Amino acid sequence: MGNRIGDRIIKFASLLFASVILVLVAGIVYELIKGSGRSLAKFGWGFLITSTWDPVNKVFGALPFIFGTIVSSIIALIIALPLSIGIAIFLSELAPKKVRIYVSLMIEMLAAVPSIIYGLWGLFVMTPFLQTRIEPLLGKHLGFIPLFQGPPLGVGMLAGGLILSIMIIPTIASITRDIFNTIPTLYKEAGFAIGMTRWEVISKIVFPQARSGMIGAVMLGFGRALGETMAITMVIGNAPVISASLFSPAYTMSSVIANEFTEATSKLYISSLIELALLLFIISMLFNAIAKLLIKRGRFTQ
Repeated sequence: MGNRIGDRIIKFASLLFASVILVLVAGIVYELIKGSGRSLAKFGWGFLITSTWDPVNKVFGALPFIFGTIVSSIIALIIALPLSIGIAIFLSELAPKKVRIYVSLMIEMLAAVPSIIYGLWGLFVMTPFLQTRIEPLLGKHLGFIPLFQGPPLGVGMLAGGLILSIMIIPTIASITRDIFNTIPTLYKEAGFAIGMTRWEVISKIVFPQARSGMIGAVMLGFGRALGETMAITMVIGNAPVISASLFSPAYTMSSVIANEFTEATSKLYISSLIELALLLFIISMLFNAIAKLLIKRGRFTQ
């Protein structure tokens, strides 16, 4: 009898704690919708496709910030994806045990570094290097492509994408490594038994078996990039413009909220910033939910 009462208490407590999370998420969504009511009523869907952000005349459009957020995150993925998968393959398939331990520790330490540290490093080390070395070189040899046209400012979309790529590498690499490690050893041994090389085992057995989990890891990293604030705020230039050049300054949704919320004077201005927060929240939750489902599909039991 006592054991049954204890089971009921644990079950009730677990349900209560899980419900608290749901209530918190619902409360956040409610407050964001309530706070953005003025902006939703005035601009409607036009808020998403308007590029003018003019607090003086009370005209607000989110398109430059949506553009900056998505493009900088895509740049980060393009840079981080091959590096992350390479790290995961090395740790799970190639590295000696002692090397694996130390490299895994370093990857986890990178994930624990506060974003403000990445931002300071990016501002004082990375952007001057981009301005004096990388961007002039890209402009000289690839200037015929619109992506690499314009003056080398250092701060801009390229710098934002680079700093985000460094920040999401630990996330993608760690999850991908875990996915690789859950693939039954029997599958790999069978491949070696029929004469496959190590690369053939990785490309024809490991990758196909871990495909959905790898996609989930990538989307989780993409979600991290979408929501990053401080680091990218310090290096992206913070200009609400849409430009094809990666050298041009840009703005993200999280950056404009962090920079302008304390300066917002009118209720419509505050409401527009809150609507940006609502949009960012929905996008981030959507990508994280899809990523979790894909990672779950990609897991195996030994």
